[in-house]
Amino acid sequence: MDFPILTTLIIVPVIGAVLLVFVPRQNKELVKWIAFIATLLNLVISLPLYFGFEANATGYQFEEFTGWIPSLNVYYHLGVDGLSLFLVILTTFLSAVAVLSSWTAITEQVKEYMALMLLLETAMIGVFVSLDLFLFYVFWEASLIPMALLIGRWGGERRIYAAVKFILYTMAGSALMLVAALVLYAWGGTSDLPILLDSLTLPANLQVWLFFAFALAFAVKVPLFPLHTWLPAAHVEAPTAGSIILAGVLLKMGIYGFLRFAIPLFPAAVPVWSPLLVTLAVIGILYGAMVALAQEDAKSLVAYSSVAHMGFIVLGIFSGGQQGMSGAVLQMINHGLSTGMLFFMIGVLYEQRHTRLFKDYGGIWIKVPVFGTFFLLAALSSVGLPGMNGFVGEFVILLGTFKVNWVAAAFGTFGIILAAWYLLTAVRKLIFGPFNSANAGLQDMNGRQILIAVSLVIFFFVIGLFPNLFFDKINPATAELVEQLNISSLQAGTGN
Repeated sequence: MDFPILTTLIIVPVIGAVLLVFVPRQNKELVKWIAFIATLLNLVISLPLYFGFEANATGYQFEEFTGWIPSLNVYYHLGVDGLSLFLVILTTFLSAVAVLSSWTAITEQVKEYMALMLLLETAMIGVFVSLDLFLFYVFWEASLIPMALLIGRWGGERRIYAAVKFILYTMAGSALMLVAALVLYAWGGTSDLPILLDSLTLPANLQVWLFFAFALAFAVKVPLFPLHTWLPAAHVEAPTAGSIILAGVLLKMGIYGFLRFAIPLFPAAVPVWSPLLVTLAVIGILYGAMVALAQEDAKSLVAYSSVAHMGFIVLGIFSGGQQGMSGAVLQMINHGLSTGMLFFMIGVLYEQRHTRLFKDYGGIWIKVPVFGTFFLLAALSSVGLPGMNGFVGEFVILLGTFKVNWVAAAFGTFGIILAAWYLLTAVRKLIFGPFNSANAGLQDMNGRQILIAVSLVIFFFVIGLFPNLFFDKINPATAELVEQLNISSLQAGTGN
């Protein structure tokens, strides 16, 4: 029997959380080291997924299949393909980054905080590797609890409001998805995704309604305009590591849900709902950018930028053919890295100054040149500077969209211009201009913070300069989706 790598990735953080139970609460250093070692070990375990993944193969790889509730045809079925491979690795990487970024930022109830971070990692990995509807739903709901507690206990002044809003929005959307999953189970007699895809034939009108039920849950999680209002509050009030995970991984669960479940299960419904979803994506791109321009809080600006950037990803999925889908999958990774780093950098400042308002900064490059360099790189990555990761994803999305819907592509391109406006404005307000003497005691980044920043920046350039390292593994999976939908077969990447 092959080594059960996916189950191991799910279990290792749980083992780390259990070990923390036996550590005295006052031994905070040991608590942090156990949590970090658990996440770092999981990152190392996840790397063979990339190197052992067969780029030209279709279907699922590293599969694990066993009975969960066999009498009901409900299975413990795990696997990855080009849609989920990099999301799993991104989750293990950002989980390690999140724990390391919390080293000095979290000083109260460290044991509980680290345990929640580890349990959250387990739930997120479970979402990306589950190939059974009910198993997927269990992990999907399980991810809500640790994040809500992280926001509600270690967040800002309005943390309870943000946590409650986060729970209400996401659970409301998920409830309808559960109903739709039960309908699928009733029709197919099983909850196993591959079996349903191979054997289930649903009436077109039923597909339309079931797609809506799944899409509502996924659209809330993305979040797609106008279901986005929980996100800025959650981002602003969450601790820095919470914002990194929320932007880097949790938002991607919604996009992944569309690609893994809604589109392949209900292909007849995709043409029906695509015009609405594309319209909302374009509105989200422009709305998020315009609202970001008006923000006086740096973290709030980055939060609204997520609304805009996630709009690009939805646009690629529903308006860009295979090229757009492949670009969207890569852009999920890009957004997780660049936006995660922006939140991290803002957290570095907040830990010292306890303010995120632009008016409290200005001209700090002369005091913290290392910070200024990394913040500028993060902003340029998010803007989409050629040679960096953000450019590749957005360019491929817009290229695919232009061939199908040039109007949506034109609005999307304008959104990129707005992104450059608000992000470079943030750079100017924070690190350039007249020096604010209130920052005279500001210290530059320490070794731990530099290590985190360097690890993120490396991926900015690896993806930006060698995108086919990723597209070669993504394209076969998006080709299968395209074949089901009978849409454009254009591929992303210079070698295809």
